[in-house]
Formats: sequence, structure tokens, C-alpha cells
Amino acid sequence: MTKMTPFLMFQGGKAEAALDFYVEHIPGSRIVSMQRFGPEGPGPEGTVLRATVEIAGQPVMAHDSFIRHGFDFTPSSSFFLECADEAELERLWDALSEGGAVLMPLDNYGWSRRFGWLADRFGVSWQLNLQ
Repeated sequence: MTKMTPFLMFQGGKAEAALDFYVEHIPGSRIVSMQRFGPEGPGPEGTVLRATVEIAGQPVMAHDSFIRHGFDFTPSSSFFLECADEAELERLWDALSEGGAVLMPLDNYGWSRRFGWLADRFGVSWQLNLQ
């Protein structure tokens, strides 16, 4: 059976810190497995070769690229989080936006009474919406 899983490629050895951060702050998140580069490489020893996580129940894979690329995450791909209540929306907004960049501040944009879009400190984009 063919299966599709979102894949996050981090640069500079940030994958583990990002995944730990998501697991800490987003309900329904956990690290399922993590393989690391060993002393033989080709990536720096201890960085993430391949991780499988669940973020809000969604399977996601992650990797620390040992090759420096001229591109990184872009807001054109993002995670969309539906928040059950205002308190959860505010908590997640505060955690994910700290050290990141606000692309659309939390507001009523007509299609939602409370919506915001941001890039977290790891460069991953998130859309937060109040159900």
C-alpha cells in the first residue's frame, strides 16, 4: 500500500529540539522513533537521521540535513491546527510564536472568528484556527 507522510528537513541540527518543543506544547504529540547519525556519518554524530513523530495525532517524519541547502521552510507549506477553545488557541499561539515571526496576527478574518498564521523559531509555519 502506498502511504504519504509529511516530511520536515531541518538544517543545522535543529530537528530534535523542534520535535521536543512540539511534543511539549501540542496535545496529542509524541516521538515514535528516532534514529541518529553515528560516528561514521555522513551527518554529524548524534543528529537526526530519521525521526517519526505524531504532532496532534498526525504522523510526521523529520531529518537533520547534513548538506547545507540554499532553501529552508516556506509558509506555502504549513500545519493547520484546529483549536477547541480560546485558551488553547492563545496558549499554542504564545508558545509557537515565541522567537518566530507572525505572518497574520490572531484576528477575525471573516472565515474564522479567530485565526492566525506564524512561522515558529525553527522556520516551520503554523496556521491556528478557533473551531
